[in-house]
Amino acid sequence: MRKNLWILLVVALLSMVLVLTGCNGDDNGNDVANGEDFFVGLVTDTGGIDDQSFNQGTWEGIQEFADEYGAETNYLQSEADADYVPNLSSFADDEVDLIVAPGFLFEDAIGQVADNFPNQNFLLIDAVVERDNIVSAIFAEEQGSFLVGVAAALTAQEAGEDTVGYIGGVDFELIQKFEAGFEAGVWAVDPDMNVLVEYVGDFSDPSTGRSIASIMFDDGAYVIYHAAGGSGNGMINEAMERRGDGEDVWAIGVDRDQYEDGIYDGENSAILTSMMKRVDVAAYEVSVMTYEGNFPGGDIIEFDLENEGVSLPEENPNLSDDILAEVQSYIDQIVSGEIEVPTLPSRLQ
Repeated sequence: MRKNLWILLVVALLSMVLVLTGCNGDDNGNDVANGEDFFVGLVTDTGGIDDQSFNQGTWEGIQEFADEYGAETNYLQSEADADYVPNLSSFADDEVDLIVAPGFLFEDAIGQVADNFPNQNFLLIDAVVERDNIVSAIFAEEQGSFLVGVAAALTAQEAGEDTVGYIGGVDFELIQKFEAGFEAGVWAVDPDMNVLVEYVGDFSDPSTGRSIASIMFDDGAYVIYHAAGGSGNGMINEAMERRGDGEDVWAIGVDRDQYEDGIYDGENSAILTSMMKRVDVAAYEVSVMTYEGNFPGGDIIEFDLENEGVSLPEENPNLSDDILAEVQSYIDQIVSGEIEVPTLPSRLQ
């Protein structure tokens, strides 16, 4: 009898050890996955993982999460829109813990795949799809764009210039928010300043982006802001070459701090500042929530100036302290509600 009792005690202890090593608990007693058992998959749009913009920023947030929590990650790169459903489905077939789709171009595809895999967790960035297994992250792009509009106008004024430019990727409602905020910020500083506007028609055509930028600079644009993904890299390259040749022009980056992308002589950058759309924060925070067993399925999470979901970079070597102070004053007015930034550009109002 004693021998049998001892065997039962040993089995019970071993069972407890296996349970404790199989999962961890949070402060509320919820099960939390071990890092090595947690997997986040990213599906890029056609801009690719190294687009120096939206996809790359999202991937950086996922990598930050993986480094901190020891999770596994991977990405599938889409060469065409037709790849979205197969790539999302591939991760879903593997039953990864979270699938991230960065961009409104995934809106139709992720809805279809979410219906096919109702137990799969998805994060959609930049659009809203109402499903219990999708969390949608959206941003107040117009607010962040207002700030860089202020910076562009003040910098142009200091140089005695009166024209700035905006290059969008595709002329959709979302990208129009960038245009609307930028021109509103420019005109808050100087209602008479010229704002040139052009759209590439694509997010992965740097050649056309550069051609448009060249025409804009020739037409007098002192600063150009882009919301064009990989196409905007062409604009940055044009600004880099011109500054390298001694021409006084500037570029403004988007989505992530593009200062390093604009270095043209080993030291100085053609990037005046960047509109930080913290897709990295969205990817990181939803990954953490999912990891902790709190996947916010069906929720819409908005990132704006108040929660620093949009912002300027922490470091802005090419902006003066006076300009940064002026930008801060506008941040305070927007957060307080004193200024309401439009979401439609003037051409559509």
